[in-house]
This record gives sequence, C-alpha cells and structure tokens, in this order.
Amino acid sequence: MARTVRFHEHGGPEVLRLEDVEVGSPGPGELLIRVDAIGINRAEALFRRGTYLEAPRSFPAGLGAEAAGVVEAVGAGAAGFEPGQPVSVVPAFSMNDYPVYAERAIVPAAAVLHRPAGLGAVEGAAVWMPYVTAYGALVEVGGLRAGDTVVLTAASSSVGLAAIQIARRAGAVPIATTRTGAKREALLKAGAAEVIVTEEEEISARVLALTSGRGAELVFDAVAGPGVTDLVRATAAGGTVLLYGWLSGEPTPYPNLDLGMPAVNIRSYVIHETTRDPERLRRAEAFVTSGLRTGSLAPVVDRVFGLDEVAEAHRYLEAGNQLGKIVVSVDH
Repeated sequence: MARTVRFHEHGGPEVLRLEDVEVGSPGPGELLIRVDAIGINRAEALFRRGTYLEAPRSFPAGLGAEAAGVVEAVGAGAAGFEPGQPVSVVPAFSMNDYPVYAERAIVPAAAVLHRPAGLGAVEGAAVWMPYVTAYGALVEVGGLRAGDTVVLTAASSSVGLAAIQIARRAGAVPIATTRTGAKREALLKAGAAEVIVTEEEEISARVLALTSGRGAELVFDAVAGPGVTDLVRATAAGGTVLLYGWLSGEPTPYPNLDLGMPAVNIRSYVIHETTRDPERLRRAEAFVTSGLRTGSLAPVVDRVFGLDEVAEAHRYLEAGNQLGKIVVSVDH
C-alpha cells in the first residue's frame, strides 16, 4: 500500500484526499518508483477542476506527471534500469494512466531519466518539466540562435525562468514580461536582459524600441487570449510566436493584423512534442544535463510542501505568486 493523492469529484484543492492505495507490480516496459519528490504543475490544477485538455476517465482519479525518486522494481523489457538507481519522471503520459502523486508509482520506462550525480530529489523533481518545455519549444521547434531576441511572458514561472537560462546559454537575449512590477528585480537577477511590466507598458512598443524596430525572433507565450495580437506586433519578420499556456482563460482570436505587417509564424506547443519523441528527448536530456554540470542551468525552487500539504500546495500554485517551481517532498 502507498499513500496516494486522489480526488473523487472535480473542484478546488479541498477535493484532494490522501488515501492508501495498492500499487501492484510493474508490467512490460514499466518501472516501480519510490517517489521522493513531486513537481507541481498547473496542468494538475486544471485536471482537478475538470478544465484540462483531457478529463478524468473515472473517479477516484489520480494526479501528477513529474517526480523524482529511486527505482524499486523493473518490468520486463525496461532496459537500462535497475533497482536502487536515482531517477526523474518526465511528463510524457496521461495522468489517467500513470499518476505520480504518491509514495510509490508505476511509470513507463520511456518517461524516466537517470538523475545526474549530485542532483537531489527536490531539484530532480523541479528540473525536467520546465527545462524540457523551454528547450523543446525554443531550440527544437523555434530554432533559437545566438543573437536572437526572445520575449518570454509569465516569466516568473518555472518554465519562464528555465527559458531565461536557456536563452542566455544559447547566446540569445531574453526579454521577460510580468504583470506587475513586484517581480521585476527578481527577473533581472534571474538573467532577463529587460523586463516589461504589462500593466504599465505595451509589449510591442517596448520590444520594438529595444530591438531598433526589428522585433523579436521568438515569442514564448504562456498567457494566450487577446494579447496575442500585441505579441505578433512585437515579432520580427519571419519570426515565431509559440503558445504553450492559457493563463488568460480567454479565447485566443486570430490576431487582428494589418495588411503589410511582417509575416510571422504562430503555433501551439506542448511538452509531449519533446518527451514522446525519443530523439528529441535524448537531445533535451543531454542539453539540460550538461547545463546542470556547468552551472549555466540551475532549477529555481520557490517552496517545498509535504505530501499531507498537497491541497495547500495547490492553493499556493493557483494564487500565482511563486517565483519558480513548487515541489512536494514525500516523507517515507
């Protein structure tokens, strides 16, 4: 039996329950992981509320797709793993199939990476979703190059902070946006070349001014909604706007573009484009691991909760005041 977080109906954080659940044994291509830390993501709050891209197939439902721990048992055909190895689980599957908010969890071996030496469980649960999301979008899809200007919305999130570091490592120029001025200094300290406070400034006007009228080669947007039009106006001719989140909760219309505006590319991006592609995931793992080794990439953990505080962790997530990653530590 393992203490496992489940919910029996859609709702706020109060619907989360910590229950004893039989885990079972790993099947072909699966691993049984002793979970030591869990990365908390906005997708889980949406799944809990019933507003995510997919819905729970049945109740009670589990949660989670990112964790760090130790291999306890190896299923048939799960090559390259053995009991006792420290690992991290990356989001590459449905929470309906492999929830990881638990003391122990069965996960597909294809979604498990060996944890670099010296990386603790909390950091191991804070690394992969942010860095793989940002790397996959900026480098694999966006073709990020040295000298490019990159606009990063909601930059104080774990993905936004990872994107700042990745842009810096690639020789690009990260311009961070944030709703209020409260996080301006923290974002500059985190490596942003410039910070745009959206309650005070128009993004397109400021970006064009910062780039001598050229615009940004890449925009990495977590907000979506009507503001996408202004982001397009901030984008250079032939540049790309990547939409990876929907924090606005508002419809995202096709941008109201004037004839004669520079042609730009607009597309959505999800982490599964990288984590479900073995070659992309291999390259992402190599990029992130080398960055961790040299210190150019360093995960930012905002706050750590206990497993019995998971509802509070969700409340903290939804308040939106964090700078970096929220992690739940599992006390065995």
